Amino acid sequence: MELPSNNLDVGPKKIEHEKDEGPLLHCDFCDIEVVHKLAQMFMPALACACVDNTTGDPFKTPGFVAVDLRKEMIEFVTQKSELFVAESIITEDVPDGEALEHPFDIISFFVDEFVNSKRNLLSQFSGWLLSDKREDKIDDFVQEMEINGFWPLDRRETLAKDLLKNVDFKSSFHCGMSFKSAEDLANHVDACNFRSVVCQNLGCNDRFSAGQLKEHDSICDFKIVPCEQKCTANILRRDMDRHCITVCPLKLVDCPFSAIGCRSTIGQSIIRKHCSDDIESHLLLILKGIHQQASDKDLQRRVEQIVQASSRSKLAEAKDVRSFRSIVKDLEIKLGPLEVSDKEKTCAEEVAKKSEDNRTSAAKGVNKEDSEHTENGRQG
Repeated sequence: MELPSNNLDVGPKKIEHEKDEGPLLHCDFCDIEVVHKLAQMFMPALACACVDNTTGDPFKTPGFVAVDLRKEMIEFVTQKSELFVAESIITEDVPDGEALEHPFDIISFFVDEFVNSKRNLLSQFSGWLLSDKREDKIDDFVQEMEINGFWPLDRRETLAKDLLKNVDFKSSFHCGMSFKSAEDLANHVDACNFRSVVCQNLGCNDRFSAGQLKEHDSICDFKIVPCEQKCTANILRRDMDRHCITVCPLKLVDCPFSAIGCRSTIGQSIIRKHCSDDIESHLLLILKGIHQQASDKDLQRRVEQIVQASSRSKLAEAKDVRSFRSIVKDLEIKLGPLEVSDKEKTCAEEVAKKSEDNRTSAAKGVNKEDSEHTENGRQG
């Protein structure tokens, strides 16, 4: 493929002032993110135009028409962009309304217009536009152009800058400053919000306009930031989630006694403190499981007895429910049976008596059935 000659001037542009006050020097900086996005869009668009224009033609290939269609596309989109501001002022509107307020959307609209105009009759009416084979052919042709150095990225970015300036009449995405002297321009360049800068965070190679530095820094994955859970560590933003759920000493975990009813959620580094501070509540939960018929009053009294009979440090040594229950059972053996209040004792006795009566009745019923069965056997 033949490469185009690079006859575009990428330096500051000189424009004669209408009042003959001398040439003005214009800052050439643009929003680098928009420029790069546009430059990346041009190549697939050209490939679409070339593929659709030669569909079914046995004498032409996409590569055969690429040079001519590239030239036509540049001229078409440039002309459209130059007329955009004037047409917008006349009509007080733009095609597709709000969808074309952003320069990228505006220029993409013009590019799509060109691509659509280059489809031959076969590609328009054969269902070719919806085929997977078409997409594969476009992708292959894009790759072929990139390998052969056809339409290098820097030339596409130069075109993107010119188009961006044509449609961005509010100077929201490019610098609209102009100066009378090279010295004034040089002083401005060092402070221009649209100058290109590279992220200084180690490992990040993103390039963007200087005015976007603060925004980028707030989301950069390679920025070293304090732990979100307020531990003392400073880590890469991209590693924050993994840190917080794995090694962070302040990650939230369930209490080791959650299985018996403790609903506390505490920082990993203060689990032992929580277990020491909440010995009484954990003891009460353990005792409720051991003495299910006892009242809360009797269980609370038992908690006090166990705490008095053993040092808090020994109880705090238990790392889980199993070891804690073992310590409690050993202490209960030393303390003897749980003493219940009279009311509770009466209730317990009634329950026991009722249970015994039920067992006795059941036994009598069985004996009666056996007797009837024996009697019936004799009669038979």
